[in-house]
Amino acid sequence: MHRRRSNMALKLALSSSRVRKRLFRLAAPVFALGLFASCQVSPDLEDVVSVTPAPDPLPSAITTQPWLMATASVSDLDQTARFFREIGGYETIYEGALDESEIAALNLPDGASGEVLTLRAPGSDAGYVRLIRFDNAGRKVPTRPGARAWDTGCFWSFMVRANDLIAIYDDAIAMGWGTETPIAPLSFNGSELNIVVFKGPDGLQVQAYERLNRPIPEGFTPFERLSRPFNIMQMTRDREAVRELMEDVLGFERVWYGPPYVDEQPTLMPLGIPQNLTTSIPYKAGIFTPQTQTLYGRMEYIEIDGLDGFDYAQRCQAPNLGWLSVTYPVDSVEAAKAMIVSRGWAIEQDIYAAERPSFGDLKLFSIKAPDGATIEFAEAD
Repeated sequence: MHRRRSNMALKLALSSSRVRKRLFRLAAPVFALGLFASCQVSPDLEDVVSVTPAPDPLPSAITTQPWLMATASVSDLDQTARFFREIGGYETIYEGALDESEIAALNLPDGASGEVLTLRAPGSDAGYVRLIRFDNAGRKVPTRPGARAWDTGCFWSFMVRANDLIAIYDDAIAMGWGTETPIAPLSFNGSELNIVVFKGPDGLQVQAYERLNRPIPEGFTPFERLSRPFNIMQMTRDREAVRELMEDVLGFERVWYGPPYVDEQPTLMPLGIPQNLTTSIPYKAGIFTPQTQTLYGRMEYIEIDGLDGFDYAQRCQAPNLGWLSVTYPVDSVEAAKAMIVSRGWAIEQDIYAAERPSFGDLKLFSIKAPDGATIEFAEAD
């Protein structure tokens, strides 16, 4: 009975959100570009940088649905879960052993095991937070030690909306979480925002932002303090390589893909670029979403020019600590895999079957983004 209900949850997620296409392209900068709300196009770069246009028409979509779950490797399940439970009000929907088929697919050593804790924001049918503690799996290192925005590779953070961010900030600090910067006030197109990137155990990062003078977009799942996640961010060496994956291979829609940005004045900004460099260090954003999605399931990529960091693309794998993957639903993994291969992209993990409680029996496969992050695709079995 549990599996039947779980499979039904995935099938509902596959079919429920095909009605959201209204104000998206006009409103997207207001609710999508949290990090870039106070920025200006560099006048020196505007005339010389060409921006690749989106394909017209877009290739057929690999998926039109938001991601089901974001998976992280952590040292202590309950310690990390406290942030989501006590501050965000998230519900625990599963706690138990990691399926042996998934352990095998991750190429972990013999004798490895794992414990899973899955949480969700109340009322959500997707966007779950899935935490795994790997045991007897060998040495673990952070996927992104230090988590500086100009270091590339893996997932940097995922993004949630917030209510009363100052109180949340105080509660998170009291819980032992840090932040990338103080809360950053930003203004854009009539919207006043507060944004901060929380840094938890094992370097796990959660970016929260609050609208101060405008309501939450229509259709967004209601929440009290922290919403379900709607975006996940990567720091990239090459934004154009990412664009090829998102648009030419996956058929995602473009939310934003503009020229390089700098600030007009030294600015406190959530990426943590030193304030005296925010007027001279340009950075470029690319934000993409499954077709028909206006509110959830986005992937954001940022390339920073002029700050030399480290590249951690080879660390984005279990049992290393940090955000490991996001999982999108598809109607058929065989068809999705064939489309991706026909468009010239490699498959990282071939199709396998595993149970993921809260969504039931799945067939899954995965690819790697250009900077190492894992993107999974799942079909309800």
